Amino acid sequence: MPLIVVTTSPRVAPGLLSRRAWQVLEEGPVLTQAAGHPLLPYLAEAGITVEVVTADPAALVRRAQAETVVWLEADEALMRSVGHAALALDEPPLIEVVPGSYDLPGARLLDLVSVMDRLRTGCPWDAKQTHESLVPYLLEEAYEVLETIEEGDRSALREELGDLLLQVVFHARVARDRPDAEGGFDIDDVADAIVAKLVRRHPHVFADVRVEGAEEVSDNWEVIKAAERAAKNAGDAGSVLDGVPMGQPALSLAAQLLRRAERAGAPADLDDSAGDDLGARLFALVRQAQAAGLDPEAELRAAARAYRDRVRAWETRDEGRRTDG
Repeated sequence: MPLIVVTTSPRVAPGLLSRRAWQVLEEGPVLTQAAGHPLLPYLAEAGITVEVVTADPAALVRRAQAETVVWLEADEALMRSVGHAALALDEPPLIEVVPGSYDLPGARLLDLVSVMDRLRTGCPWDAKQTHESLVPYLLEEAYEVLETIEEGDRSALREELGDLLLQVVFHARVARDRPDAEGGFDIDDVADAIVAKLVRRHPHVFADVRVEGAEEVSDNWEVIKAAERAAKNAGDAGSVLDGVPMGQPALSLAAQLLRRAERAGAPADLDDSAGDDLGARLFALVRQAQAAGLDPEAELRAAARAYRDRVRAWETRDEGRRTDG
């Protein structure tokens, strides 16, 4: 006779079970050690009796020798003990694990939302944070993600993306404390807004628009964004530069302004970078980089990293000379 272990995901509504799970729950006595298991009310409604017992691996496998036994949920330590107890028998029962529900992609984000909620209500530091006080951390984490990408450190990238994701969830949790009338929202509102935007801006994926390549996708994107700006400004198309964050690093700011203006067909004489002052010369270099298909911010960062490496090498050589001397 088998011992059938039914597992469930805490991130899936407890009434949602696989067909196989419902079948095995009706095949024999159902036992659990979790008196507060969220599935119990649904099983009772279905007429399935669950006996809450103290977990005894040896007794459990002996009982499974004589009859089919269904065990609802089990942690890793208990399953190891059950396995050892079964191997100690001359005729161990078959042990089958039946997943009742699976985590869907993205399910772990629910854990992050739950942890953030506890931190916001249970930690004095987290409880007092505001959007403004969190700004330095948001910038720091974004730059750390950038650094891991530039360094090609893929293992660190996973961790740094988590730190950045925390900032998004943190800001959404702070906003949840405000009434709707004062601009309150939550993480679901954030996700809903970006999903709607992505669907709207990708009609070649979610609608019947046909495109020939990435360049046409980019052109459509700009047309859709222009329509969004016009709708947001009550019929006034506004400026093609609306939405450009002026607080970003100067090189990337200049590059983004140039890209936007060029796409809108701005005349070349608007560019006053022919002067002799430093700002004008730097702006002209940004335009040259754009024309060459280069990202000026990335190019300067690469040069800075190369200079850092040369300085470190010089320090190592100099330290060696001082030691030898």
